[in-house]
Amino acid sequence: MSSDLSPKSSGPTQQQQRFAWVSVWDLPTRLFHWALLICVCTAWYIGDNRDFSNIEYHFYLGYAIGGLIVFRLLWGLVGPRPIRLSSLFHGPASVLRYLSNVFKREPSGTRGHNPIGSLSVLAMLLSLAVQVVTGLFAEDDGLFASGPFAGYVSSSTILQMNSIHHYNSRILLVLVGLHVFAGLFYLIWKRENLIGAMVTGRKLVKVDDAERETNQ
Repeated sequence: MSSDLSPKSSGPTQQQQRFAWVSVWDLPTRLFHWALLICVCTAWYIGDNRDFSNIEYHFYLGYAIGGLIVFRLLWGLVGPRPIRLSSLFHGPASVLRYLSNVFKREPSGTRGHNPIGSLSVLAMLLSLAVQVVTGLFAEDDGLFASGPFAGYVSSSTILQMNSIHHYNSRILLVLVGLHVFAGLFYLIWKRENLIGAMVTGRKLVKVDDAERETNQ
């Protein structure tokens, strides 16, 4: 199934862009995405409203997030091409070229993450990894709670881990907000439902990209 979603060509060198619905996101990737979203949002809420009754769950969610990150890294090595870690790295020229067309009112048509989306994924994974690692060494004196490795480091290191954990949680919140904003921007302005694609696994891809995938 394909549809013409681009403006009419104005010259022989401007090819009319067509798109096709293609299965892009496999089931493990989709389950990872929504599980990570639930764990991160819940952990952040508990972290900001922690008390004696729920601090333990904050740690459990941190472990779950760490496990999901490990899965994503391993799946990024052996999983389908659209989610390979290698597909997340784009050169400056590719990023600038994509930015020059990002405000066009048409789907990006990229198979997998576009160059900006790839940067977002890398930033999110890095921030989450920092949050998990610092949480393993963090300590909350007010609740007599600490990460499993806090007893193996000095008090000054614990204070540093606490500080990084606190400020990085704000960075992570900004990244999540930008992620949501990007999803709405693509849905409303570019007429590309990235959120729905992460539910069904199917998204609009440029015909040439879809044909190239079919031939491989």
